[in-house]
Amino acid sequence: MNPEPAPAAPAADAALPVAPGPMPAPPVRPHAALPGPGLLLAWALAALALVVVALLWQKVSSMQEQLARQSAEASSGAVEARTLARQADTDVRDALGKLAALDGRVSDLAAYRAQMEELVQSVARARDENLAVDLESAVRVAQDQAQLTGSVQPLLAALRTAERRLARSSDPRLAPVARAVARDLERVKKANLADTAGLLARIDQLLREVDELPMANAVGPQRSGATSRERAAPAEAAPSWWERLGRIFWDETRDLLRVSRIERPDAALLSPDQAFFVRENLKLRLQGARLAILARQYEAARADLAAAATSLGTWFDPSARRTQAAATLLQRIRAETRDADLPRVDDTLVALGQAAAVASPR
Repeated sequence: MNPEPAPAAPAADAALPVAPGPMPAPPVRPHAALPGPGLLLAWALAALALVVVALLWQKVSSMQEQLARQSAEASSGAVEARTLARQADTDVRDALGKLAALDGRVSDLAAYRAQMEELVQSVARARDENLAVDLESAVRVAQDQAQLTGSVQPLLAALRTAERRLARSSDPRLAPVARAVARDLERVKKANLADTAGLLARIDQLLREVDELPMANAVGPQRSGATSRERAAPAEAAPSWWERLGRIFWDETRDLLRVSRIERPDAALLSPDQAFFVRENLKLRLQGARLAILARQYEAARADLAAAATSLGTWFDPSARRTQAAATLLQRIRAETRDADLPRVDDTLVALGQAAAVASPR
């Protein structure tokens, strides 16, 4: 605080004229008064205020610097955060694009799988639908072959094939067909038919052996017994030359004359030409029996076989091994040639026809 000013002179004194006279002595200024306690307190408060203001200003400056630094750091962090956010957004967009592409591929694969499953199911349905038609055709062809050959082997093969294919099928509509096939298969197995193929093979064998059969009037050499005796006799001593000459003469001359008993004069008097016709007649009988078996005319076949057996026993040597083997084979053929009706597979055909009729509208 400033010191109080001195009191001013009265205005009246200022207005009065000053008389000349001796110069008055200069006024003596009073000594300034010492400041009081209030003034010191004021100055202390002012100084304290200045210190406080300085401290506050320093603190504010520090805070401003810190705020500026933090603001700069925040700005840098915000920029970095914005960069990271943009990069994350880009990564998210890329991931979403890849995910969409994968979803598209998964959808394509699912659609492809559905198409493949539908195709497999359609093929399976078509196979099951065509199975009845295929089996019916196969069984009918096998029945025709059995009728032509007189053998049940084609029917057995066709029914067994049908049974295996039906066992692999999952169509419940074919269950009655499987039962019908099983019944017909048992019926065909129990059928007692002539083995046409075996009969024909045996007749062909006889036809090949006819030319080798010995006739009843055939005269063969009889030296085998003497030769065996000569081989069996121990060589005690070397025979003399005249003994060897006598044996050679005897072996050569004893075959010129043969004495035997003729049981069948007709067969013994056959000429070579007649023997040829006898063989050809036997062949004709066997061939007639073969054709009759193929035509399933078993009565005619048995008649031709009986005639062939009679010819074989009349004109051929019954003691020869070839003749005996031929007679045995001919007797076997006659025993196996019998009448028998081929079994029919009507149950299977009816069941297959019904299954094909049910599957055809689809």
